[in-house]
Amino acid sequence: MITYETWDSEQKPTFPIDNDEKGALHVLTWAYEHYGKDLLYACSFGIEGIVLIDLISQVRDDAEIVFLDTNLHFSETYETIERVKEAYPRLRIHLQTPTLSLEEQEQQFGAELWKMNPNKCCELRKIIPLRQAMAEKKAWISGLRREQSPTRQHVEFINLDKKFHNIKVCPLIHWTWKDVWRYVHRHNLSYNPLHDRGYPSIGCAPCTSPAYTEEDLRSGRWAGLGKTECGLHES
Repeated sequence: MITYETWDSEQKPTFPIDNDEKGALHVLTWAYEHYGKDLLYACSFGIEGIVLIDLISQVRDDAEIVFLDTNLHFSETYETIERVKEAYPRLRIHLQTPTLSLEEQEQQFGAELWKMNPNKCCELRKIIPLRQAMAEKKAWISGLRREQSPTRQHVEFINLDKKFHNIKVCPLIHWTWKDVWRYVHRHNLSYNPLHDRGYPSIGCAPCTSPAYTEEDLRSGRWAGLGKTECGLHES
C-alpha cells in the first residue's frame, strides 16, 4: 500500500486520461481498491464536489464522506447536503464540527476571528477537524483542479500530503470549469444555487463573495485579506 511512510514518487500509478472523465474514474477505482476503508472524501459540496460524489457513487456507493461544518456556512450549502443525502442514500456523509463552538471561540480569541485572523479561524474550524476526521485514514480525496488557481497548477492525481501526513488523491486535476458544468448538466445533478449567483467557489459565509474574475475562480474567497486558501492544501 502506498502510504505517507512508504511514499516513493517513482512508484506512483499512472492513469489514462483519454475518456470523458479525464482519468477520474480510473483514479477513483484504483483508490478504493487500494485503500478501501482507509480512504475518506473531504467534500465542500461545491460544484466539483457534486461531480465527485456522482463519480464516487459509481465506484463505491457506500463511501465515507466528511463535510467540515464550521457552523458558518450558507444555508444553501446545508440544503445542498440534504439533497445529496436523499439522492445517494447509501453514502455515509458525516458533518465534522470543531471542538470549539463559535461562542467559545469568541471568548478565547475575540469576536469575528475570521476578520482579525482568518488563518487561525481556518485552523480551528477546518484544519484541526479534518485532522481529527482523518486520524485513522491512510488517504483522502480532494476535488482540486489545476485550473482553479495558480497555487494548484502542479497538483497530481496522487500526492504526498505533508500537512496531514497521508496521501491526497485528486481525480479532477485535468477537468476545466466547463468540463465540470457539462457533467453536471448532462447528468442533471442538483447543486448549490449560489453557483448561479456569481459564487464559483463557496466556503464560509463571512469569507465568501462573488468572484471578481473568471480567470481566478477563487478570487471571491477572503477578499481583501491576501488569502485564497483555507490551509487544507498548503504544506
